[in-house]
Amino acid sequence: MHDPGRRTFCATMAASTAAALLEPVQAVERAVKPVRIKDVDIFDIVIPTPADEVAMGKMSSYTVVKIETDVGVRGYSFGGGTRADLLDSLFRPMFVGKDLFSVDQIMKTGARGLSPGPVGGGLVMDNYDPILGAVENAVWDAIGKIAGLPVYRLLGGYRTSIKCYVTCVWRGKTDQSHVRYEEQAEQALRLKKAGYKGMKIRAWRPNPLDDADACGVIRDAVGPDFAIMFDRTADWPGWVWDLDTGVKICRAMEKHNALWMEEPFARNDLLTPRRLKDKVEMLITGGNPIVGLDQARQYLLADAFDIIQPDAVSAGGILMNVKIGHLCECFHVPVTLHGAMGLRLDSQLHISSVLDCPWQELVMATPPLIPEEVWSPALKLVSRDKLFTFVDGEIQVPERPGLGLGINEDAIEHYRVRRSA
Repeated sequence: MHDPGRRTFCATMAASTAAALLEPVQAVERAVKPVRIKDVDIFDIVIPTPADEVAMGKMSSYTVVKIETDVGVRGYSFGGGTRADLLDSLFRPMFVGKDLFSVDQIMKTGARGLSPGPVGGGLVMDNYDPILGAVENAVWDAIGKIAGLPVYRLLGGYRTSIKCYVTCVWRGKTDQSHVRYEEQAEQALRLKKAGYKGMKIRAWRPNPLDDADACGVIRDAVGPDFAIMFDRTADWPGWVWDLDTGVKICRAMEKHNALWMEEPFARNDLLTPRRLKDKVEMLITGGNPIVGLDQARQYLLADAFDIIQPDAVSAGGILMNVKIGHLCECFHVPVTLHGAMGLRLDSQLHISSVLDCPWQELVMATPPLIPEEVWSPALKLVSRDKLFTFVDGEIQVPERPGLGLGINEDAIEHYRVRRSA
């Protein structure tokens, strides 16, 4: 026989317990007020650096995107390019007055305001300016600061460090034909001794097999446990390989255990990379120019690359990269972001944590510099003695709220380039 009094008592206790459990959540909900974007600013900074050090490859200038909110919190990012000409015509109308947390809605609406390009729809190559992604990065910085959490935690990331490789380009001829193989091996050793796990160089030499020979010299110097990658960079060398050349070069590099060949053919060619990766063991990678989900889907449906490499800014920002990463996960294709250096690494590390990227690219170092030397001028902009922490060849994802650089806002304003009226 059921006891109605007991049933009523249990129901009352359950309701009381549920109310007690929900009270903290409801208290937060009551306390949180809508945060509006108050202003967007885009400007350049130049950090005083000796001319000879700049000539060596040290980074002394950045484009800054600053987001102001109506609660006094500011967000910063350092990617894209200077498009202050779009401030009044696009970015302020697009962002000012909007709910800071409605990132996806703002970006989708903003895509319709860019030109040239179709009216409506999401981000595509024809209606997107890379600086838009940089503005989105700064929005996330402000969101994280308000939440008191690093961005990767807000997006479900869990990895706190990512294995690093460094992309190196020597001064002089862009095809690197003037660089001795031994110089490239010396740089690889320099990076290995500094704790980095790999190096990527251009495969641009007029005789493509010369780059395979360079791979052999580098491998002899660094041993078997250091990754060697090559970047053909699509059309950039001024001439494009055919399939037979790609097969020949990759097979020659495979003898020296090269890890991957990046963008071996023209960027609008998704068929030839697919044919190449069926013929070689070496990984074939690409995807730097991807903008939005439609283009990412095209790459994946074409089965063009073993690894997809979107950019944290130009692909559409942090949230879009997370979407692209999840799409790639459906196809069992890993993501390794197109790299950056210095302050521009901030958003990359948070995305890499969320997407469980196997590598983080640091690009570009001009030998004999290593990354810490390249970005050393930016130490004047932060309130500590280093930009990033490395442990056992892995770069640590910043744990401070937002993108986590710990920017000195007074220093940013001090080094701002003032434009004449």
